[in-house]
Amino acid sequence: MADQDVLIGSLLEESWLTLEQAAAACAVEPQWLLRHIDEGLFPHAESVAGVWRISVSGLARARRMRQVERDFDAVPELAALIADLLEELDQLRQLTDLSRRRV
Repeated sequence: MADQDVLIGSLLEESWLTLEQAAAACAVEPQWLLRHIDEGLFPHAESVAGVWRISVSGLARARRMRQVERDFDAVPELAALIADLLEELDQLRQLTDLSRRRV
């Protein structure tokens, strides 16, 4: 079952949304995402033939950043730092879960 979870996670990481789709999923304007991309706070985006697209993992980051900005009136840089820390925490939890399953 763990191999299937890894496969599904891998497929989701390779999925992409348009800028407009990601903005709608985060309840923000596309300009909000573009400002964060331009400021270097959003590494999970790329421009292909002039069209921005955002990874599914980037969508989670955008949602976290928007929530921190909204709930705590945080500046974008602080929201990005908190998103980084939460991503690292999620990775550590996944590693811990995997190591527990193997024991």
